[in-house]
Amino acid sequence: MPVARPDSSGARIIAHVDLDCFYVQVEQRKQPKLRGLPTAVVQYNEWKGGGLIAVGYEARNYGVKRSMRGDEAKEVCPQIELVQVPVARGKADLSSYRNAGSEVVSILARKGRCERASIDEVYLDLTDAAEAMLAQTPPESLDEVDEEALKSHILGLESKDGNDSKATVKEWLCRCDADHRDKLLACGVLIVTELRMQVLKETEFTCSAGIAHNKMLAKLASGMNKPAQQTTVPFSSVKGLLDSLPIKKMKQLGGKLGTSLQNELGVTTVGDLLKFSEDKLQERYGFNTGTWLWNIARGISGEEVQARLLPKSHGSGKSFPGPRALKTVASVQHWLNQLCEELSERLCSDLEQNKRIAHTLTLHASAFKSSDSDSRKKFPSKSCPLRYGTAKIQEDTFNLFQAGLREFLGSFGVKTQGSHYSGWRITALSVSASKIVPVLSGTCSITKYFNGPDKFGSTSEQLPDNFIDAAPLSPSGSESYSTLNSTELQNELPGEQVWIEHSMADLGQLEMKANTWNRLDPSCSISKQTSGRSMVSFRN
Repeated sequence: MPVARPDSSGARIIAHVDLDCFYVQVEQRKQPKLRGLPTAVVQYNEWKGGGLIAVGYEARNYGVKRSMRGDEAKEVCPQIELVQVPVARGKADLSSYRNAGSEVVSILARKGRCERASIDEVYLDLTDAAEAMLAQTPPESLDEVDEEALKSHILGLESKDGNDSKATVKEWLCRCDADHRDKLLACGVLIVTELRMQVLKETEFTCSAGIAHNKMLAKLASGMNKPAQQTTVPFSSVKGLLDSLPIKKMKQLGGKLGTSLQNELGVTTVGDLLKFSEDKLQERYGFNTGTWLWNIARGISGEEVQARLLPKSHGSGKSFPGPRALKTVASVQHWLNQLCEELSERLCSDLEQNKRIAHTLTLHASAFKSSDSDSRKKFPSKSCPLRYGTAKIQEDTFNLFQAGLREFLGSFGVKTQGSHYSGWRITALSVSASKIVPVLSGTCSITKYFNGPDKFGSTSEQLPDNFIDAAPLSPSGSESYSTLNSTELQNELPGEQVWIEHSMADLGQLEMKANTWNRLDPSCSISKQTSGRSMVSFRN
């Protein structure tokens, strides 16, 4: 929970852009005949027509909800079009949605610092763009304002007939007597309008947006008027917004903290927090949380928009509800292998396209013991250094699962011997790669040398696709770790040493490749150091 910087946060112009029913829009772009029809996207499983994961607005008008199954949705709306999520490896394949989201991000990033929060959500810091517009073409100097901008909702602004009509919005945008904050906000309204129209033109997707002085308020505003609309929160309207906002609607207050505020302090709205001093909140919830609560009650947040167009992590997961719960080690290993294949593909794609490598592999699982109803005992998450290559990721993930399962069963007093243990059920599995960092500028992946056929005739066989021996371990001491080929390593690290991690079974292949490099570059040599690691050296 970041502690705000109230001195500077009021001058910022932050937008939260949310793509409307995004999965449905992606499918409608694929099949234009679906436009205007009640449509929903369903999970691939066939039980009761599959679970709805996205519902278009036309379908919502008939009472269709995301909590429904496909069969139930058809009962409510017989003419509904149900589109199944693409499937790969027995699970939903979201790559088409991720790629479509990237199209939108590339457009939004043209105007300011951009933080991709999810597949269909983006934060923008438009402060610099708004300051530039205010200096060059301030809104009050405009004879005409874009028609779409005049459709904006300005919180707290109402005309005599009770609506924020176009004339009233134009008057607010073009006021000469507005303070600096409101003038910047007016510029933000015009910039976001332009961006939304550009997204529609280039991608055919509509989006809604919230514009405010910080991320927290922008996020709240983006959901107020949907679809294809935008809402602005002037500083003067913040108190009115928060006074009546249910506490559970605020980010990070939907769980235990929100429940504690309700039960222990009688807080039902964010505005109710104004009754308590900062000292009182700090005394009960700790210094940082207490300060954060005091700040959000006043609409204060100093959380920065992080310059992030790419995801911080990659993950792949699958649920196994009810009778589909996994109960054998073999079935778990099968599904872990499927998840790891997808993860490995995404890691390789990220490496090739964005020159980034991940450092940490993490396994998450949900489980219960069939003979015990104590649901408070959770399957422990497990992590280890990430080794690139499908087979390596599969091997390490399965080892993490086995360690987690032993610990989970141990919490019930069950002692395990080998792989012979039963009485447990797995209801969800996910594997993720995190701590992603850029590779040195101008370098490329060593995978090209370990994945392709030997170019020098040492062998005619295609090297296995799992042979990517460049594990991104954390540097220690004077050792260097890299994912570069021989020539690039010498350019980047003359006279340096580079560790390459590998299995002993792959050592022969590694030596063969090093010999190939040596033919190209005599300064390259390899020496075995310890089991599972070798050093590639370059002489000055």
